[in-house]
Amino acid sequence: MPDYREKLWPTPWIYVASLLLIPASILVLAPVSLPAGIATGVILYGAVVASLSMTAPVVEVSEGRLRAGRASIPLADTGTAVGATDDAARVERGTGLDARAFLVIRGWVQPVVRVPVTDTADPTPYWLISTRHPKELAAAINGSRRPAPTEPGV
Repeated sequence: MPDYREKLWPTPWIYVASLLLIPASILVLAPVSLPAGIATGVILYGAVVASLSMTAPVVEVSEGRLRAGRASIPLADTGTAVGATDDAARVERGTGLDARAFLVIRGWVQPVVRVPVTDTADPTPYWLISTRHPKELAAAINGSRRPAPTEPGV
């Protein structure tokens, strides 16, 4: 069971805004065929919804690893994770961003967690990950790094 798991689903307004594909398709194709415009709009909307849903990255902390999207790193190679919200998150994603950082950020998820990479062989200074729960993700990363308790007599 993972210590933390979150899928970065798009917000509902993205799906609502995508609905504008239907009237746009009707407007473009109405002079040719109104049913074709409606069908094309519905198919395009379905494709957008499917692609947004299927490409939403998963952020997970489990079994001593941090997974963000398709990438994975051992927690032993990370430093202390720090969450940022509001203005601090804006700075992390903007003026304070290092071009070498590994990013799993989404425009519809404002808070971020910064995870330093301590592996000297890795040129990436840190990971910056979007999350709706920055405190919980940082706590899971920092808490999962502690050594496993040893049992007496083992």
